Amino acid sequence: MKRAFLCMLVLLLPMLGCRAETPHSAAGIACDTVVTITAYAPQETVDGTLRICADYEALLSKTIEDSDVWNLNHADGKPVEVHPETAELIRLAIEIGEASDGAFDITIAPVSGMWDFTADEPVVPDPEALRSAAARVDYRNIVIDGNTVTLKNDAEIDLGGIAKGYIADRVAEYLREQGVTSACINMGGNVLTIGTKPDGSPWTIGIRDPNGTPEQSEEVLKLGSAAVVTSGNYERFFELDGVRYHHILDPKTGMPVSNGLASVTIIGTRSDLCDALSTACFVLGEERSVAILDRYGVQAIFLCGDGSRTAYPEN
Repeated sequence: MKRAFLCMLVLLLPMLGCRAETPHSAAGIACDTVVTITAYAPQETVDGTLRICADYEALLSKTIEDSDVWNLNHADGKPVEVHPETAELIRLAIEIGEASDGAFDITIAPVSGMWDFTADEPVVPDPEALRSAAARVDYRNIVIDGNTVTLKNDAEIDLGGIAKGYIADRVAEYLREQGVTSACINMGGNVLTIGTKPDGSPWTIGIRDPNGTPEQSEEVLKLGSAAVVTSGNYERFFELDGVRYHHILDPKTGMPVSNGLASVTIIGTRSDLCDALSTACFVLGEERSVAILDRYGVQAIFLCGDGSRTAYPEN
C-alpha cells in the first residue's frame, strides 16, 4: 500500500505555468467529511487533489485496515515502522500535546471509540467504563525512533483532530507545485486558501453562527493565503434528556467539554497546526489558551454559547 501511495505522488508531476482565469472545482468525501477544492487551474489539476486526499486517508485513518494508524492500534504494543509522513505528523501531535498540557491528545482513541454521535438511539457511555478508557489516554505513551512507533500501556491513537489539516496542507503543496497561485481548499471546517482570486480580491470565509443554521455566519473573514480551522460543539452531537453531548472530548475525563464555548476558530498559515490548536484551545478555554496561541503565533476567535465573542490578539 505504501509503495502505491508513493507512486501516486510521483505521477502527479508539476505542470509549470498552471494559470487560469476560470475556476474549476472537485468535490468528494474524505475523512468522513465533504471535501471541496476550487482552483483557478485546469480541471485535471483540480481532480488530482481528490486522489491525494484518498491516498492520505488510506495512510492515516484508524478505521481503514492496513493503514499506518490501524497497524499501530492492532500491534499489541509491538514496534511498527510507519511511513515517514505518518511519523512526522505524530511528532507534531506529540509536540502540541506537550504544549497544551494534554488538552490535545491523539491517544484519545479508547475514549472517542465509546461515543457514537450518529447512532439512531445514542447513549452516554457507562461512567466507570469511560473513566477506565480515559486512564489509557496519555500522549507520553507514544515512543518514536526514526520512523518506528511504539504504543505503550495499551494506548491507541486517533489522528482525526489533525489529519484533515495535514491533508489540506499536502493538497496545497501539490497545487503550488503545479503552478497554481489561486485556490481554496475546504475540508469540512478546515479551510486553506492560496493567494487571492485572479482579480486581486480576497477569499471570503464565513465563521458559522453556533446558534444559527449552517448557512448563517457569525463573522466573515476576507483573506489571502491563510489556514482557517473551526472546532464547534454543533458539528457532531446528540441531545438526551435535555443535555447536549458533543464530539469535542476532554482527554482527562472522556466527557464532552463544558466550559461555555461554542466554537474556536484558529487563523494561521499551516492547516495541520490550526487543526490541532482549534481542539486544544476549545478544551483549554479562552484564558488558558493564551500561552499556546503566543507560542505558535496564530490568531483565535472564541464564540460562546451565550453569544459573546473574544478575539486573540484583540482586533
